[in-house]
Amino acid sequence: MSQHTRRGTTTQTMPSGDTPTPERADAPDGRRLGLTLGMLVLPMYVALGAPSVALPAIGRALAVPFGATAWILAAWSLTCALAMPVAGRLLARWTPFQVLVAGVVVLAAGSALAGAGPTLSVVIVGRLIGGAGAGATVIAVFAAATALPGRQRIRALGIIAAASATASGCGTLLGGAVTTWLGWRAVLALPVLALPLLLVALPSRRALTRSGSGSGERNDSAGRLDVVGAAVLSVLAGSLITLLQAHSVGLPAPVTLVVAAAGALAAVGLWWRVRSTPDGFVPRRVIASRGFLVAGLIGGTVFAGYYGALFRAPSLIEQATGGGPLEAGVLLVPAAGCSVLAGRLVGTLTDRFTGWQVSAGLAALTVVGVLVVAVFTGPIPVVVGTALTVCGFAGAQAVLVSLAPDLVAADDRDTAQGLLNFMNALGGGIGPAVVAGLSGIVPVPVALAVLAALPLAGLVLSLTRRPAADSRPRPDVPRGSPR
Repeated sequence: MSQHTRRGTTTQTMPSGDTPTPERADAPDGRRLGLTLGMLVLPMYVALGAPSVALPAIGRALAVPFGATAWILAAWSLTCALAMPVAGRLLARWTPFQVLVAGVVVLAAGSALAGAGPTLSVVIVGRLIGGAGAGATVIAVFAAATALPGRQRIRALGIIAAASATASGCGTLLGGAVTTWLGWRAVLALPVLALPLLLVALPSRRALTRSGSGSGERNDSAGRLDVVGAAVLSVLAGSLITLLQAHSVGLPAPVTLVVAAAGALAAVGLWWRVRSTPDGFVPRRVIASRGFLVAGLIGGTVFAGYYGALFRAPSLIEQATGGGPLEAGVLLVPAAGCSVLAGRLVGTLTDRFTGWQVSAGLAALTVVGVLVVAVFTGPIPVVVGTALTVCGFAGAQAVLVSLAPDLVAADDRDTAQGLLNFMNALGGGIGPAVVAGLSGIVPVPVALAVLAALPLAGLVLSLTRRPAADSRPRPDVPRGSPR
């Protein structure tokens, strides 16, 4: 960020064009690297938007309730979220390029399985595998981008955020076209195209081998994977998503109770692990850093609002127009295009306002967008509401990911990025789960209104719980040093 020389005395702002940070002569160009990294994330975000249009067709083809198809989105988001902190720990030993290659291979393999799955269960397993690869890929991309200095960082992150939101939004058009012409199986297999896109990264391989932590050192303890910590966090996240959708998928009461008990035990186990293992999968010093959990919760609630609206928007448009998935995808293209505008504006806004102020505005946009989709009928309000949530998603991704490295010490940055993105992606899984779980109990508008309460909570947090001016550690403070 731009206030590197005044970190102990200034407020937490994003990069400012008036006081640019001196940048190394050999630093990669943020715009060029951002374009490369943005292209690399396209397949995994298409994998979120495209299936949302195909869900009605998948439900009919596999003879399952529409609510059960929410698992196709939630499974991807769940393992994507869980893979992110794992990838963050791996970056202590591997370069971002190595993590990127591994992630893309897993992403492609899982997507191929999902596309070929004969039953919903097999499809979900494929999506679980593909989501894990997507999570690792995203962390590798962000590790390379956040290693950039000063204003180059926000440029790269703005482009990546615009690319991800455009892909997930335009995925509805692509998903509609592919569903109409090639069938829903081809939609689920689309992320396999990530393999040839690896060739795009080869010219930028030097930038992708830079350490995301910025310290230039690899710490062995940071690279060890705390299996127990990872397991309890995985069980907790999975239990939460499952319980939210228990009614929509017809989960029997005894199974629901078992899942709830497992989640409660996992929550206790995670609390104990954080206290007893300071360098574990969830390091206590990272989550205790002032502002870190707030940033993660804001991002998670905004992502929940966006993905919850995106889950329901195509079916609402189909009902209003009487058309199919292709028509719904075409109508949602303008909403997806708003992500480009949001990605470009975020740099300008952060020149004038703090990152916390910008995140508050983005959370407010998401609240309004979800309520518009909930309250008004007809395709145009659905598109307008979705567009507002797209802006919130794209902007929050760039702002919070750029803000996170300055909330923790230098050696903890990769771990912090993984945990922050875990909370964001988990929110992306919770959003569709909330809407799907409530839709069988209350009318859809009520389910969406309840969903709006999540980004509203993020708005309140960004206004009331943001850190004080001098609360963040200096970037050169080594891991474990007193702060």
